[in-house]
Amino acid sequence: MTRRPTAWRSKAFWGNALTLATLMLLAWGLSTLQVDDWWPARPLVTRWTGAGVSLAGYAFFCGVLLWRSRAGTRQDEDSGAANEEASVLVVHASQTGFARQLAERSADSLRQSGMPVKVRNISEVDQAMLASCRRALFVASTTGEGDPPDQALSFVRDVMAHPASLQRLRYAVLALGDREYESFCSFGHQLDDWLRRHGAQALFDLVEVDNADESALRHWQHHLGQLGGVTDLPDWTPAIYQPWTLLERRELNPGSAGARAFHLAISAPAGSVPRWVAGDVAEIGPRHAPGAIAGWLAEAGIADATVAVDGKLTALSHLLAGSHLPAVGETRGMGAQALAAQLKPLPHREYSIASLPTDGSVQLLLRRQLRADGSPGIGSGWLCDYAEVGGEIALRLRSNPNFHAPDTARPMILIGNGTGMAGLRAHLKQRIASGARRNWLLFGERNADRDFFYGNEVRDWQAQGWLERVDLTFSRDQPQRIYVQARLQAASSVLRQWVDDGASIYVCGSLAGMAPGVDAVLREVLGDSRVEDMLADGRYRRDVY
Repeated sequence: MTRRPTAWRSKAFWGNALTLATLMLLAWGLSTLQVDDWWPARPLVTRWTGAGVSLAGYAFFCGVLLWRSRAGTRQDEDSGAANEEASVLVVHASQTGFARQLAERSADSLRQSGMPVKVRNISEVDQAMLASCRRALFVASTTGEGDPPDQALSFVRDVMAHPASLQRLRYAVLALGDREYESFCSFGHQLDDWLRRHGAQALFDLVEVDNADESALRHWQHHLGQLGGVTDLPDWTPAIYQPWTLLERRELNPGSAGARAFHLAISAPAGSVPRWVAGDVAEIGPRHAPGAIAGWLAEAGIADATVAVDGKLTALSHLLAGSHLPAVGETRGMGAQALAAQLKPLPHREYSIASLPTDGSVQLLLRRQLRADGSPGIGSGWLCDYAEVGGEIALRLRSNPNFHAPDTARPMILIGNGTGMAGLRAHLKQRIASGARRNWLLFGERNADRDFFYGNEVRDWQAQGWLERVDLTFSRDQPQRIYVQARLQAASSVLRQWVDDGASIYVCGSLAGMAPGVDAVLREVLGDSRVEDMLADGRYRRDVY
């Protein structure tokens, strides 16, 4: 934590003192120019007394102000100390100002979620500040051939060059760079590596941004929304969707103790040839239920009408369905076109793709989420409840290089739970298509008879030799709760052997519980140093949420 200077040490104090001394010196100089009496009548003694009392009162008043200022400063310091742990520290390391701009936008998003935030230049950050902080976000540029920006040089020299104890810190890094350079996002990776090696735990994996790529920035904002517990913050740059078609929707776990989970198949627009690989993501433009829009228009007293948006005509109800609905009281007396002009689009939702282009459709596995009042969330409600089979789905594909597949010659360990099976399924399909057989799947859910998503496929792949090993755990099938990380721990000797053989480890699923539990087992079995080396080499990758 940085401290404020005491009053007598501050620049303001010495500036005022210097100004007062200059004025007194000027007054003395002017008085020496008077050779004759310039005061025709000297003040009476009573007036001297009155002036003295006034001067003393003024001095007393100034003293009170100084005391209150210093007391206020101490109170601010105490308050700052009390809020230190609650605040999210947002740090920018910028060369051109872009990282600072993104840091400030990130801070604004968190503030809209109700979270206290402090924004700092990386040159202002020291080990004491990091050690006292619970959560920190770093927006870090890379310059030249992998160099840190000028603003970060003192941090590299005075902080990163020394050991630190950061076990309390949870962090995330947004790394900015240019793929034309060989050391793409190098400083962001160096910072991420230094934080991990000194005990800090990642809130989510590093996000790389190539030349201000808007899709990567939306992915970062998606994580910010999850961090703040708010998923309806407007996108900084809304995705430009294409009109895909919902082909199939099928519930996979009827009667489950958990939330309902659905398999969806969505086909591309006619004439298009979409490309994606295992690990990529589908960005969906959600919509409100038709009944909710009709009810809102009736309550607002606004008739549905045709409106012009960006030179195109559309129905107001259609526009409202994909927008944040303003409070009815804010729209009283407003016409349809005026209302359309102020609407803000709903933010995107992103889902791991569970299929390959050869399957003929983008396939998703998602869980129907409910709000506190029992109503479905906007994204999952649209896809699981309201969108009609055969109807239009606004969709955009996003490349996710951080979760792309390893070399097919490497063994692959795939670990996940719940709807994380989506990302694992795509990787298994891609491995099988390439002829890679050395695959090990570890998967966990609640009940085997209801929650083993794509279980028939997994059994077939195992029977055909595409899965060398499968470890399953269903937590509710026995009195003692057993989770996927426990299965990994029980197979520690096999884990070491696979890693010795060059295996890559891919984790997909829940950020709360599963992912940190798996990470803890990996570090216990393999050692921190080896896990850090695998992270640096790209042999340990995660897609967690």
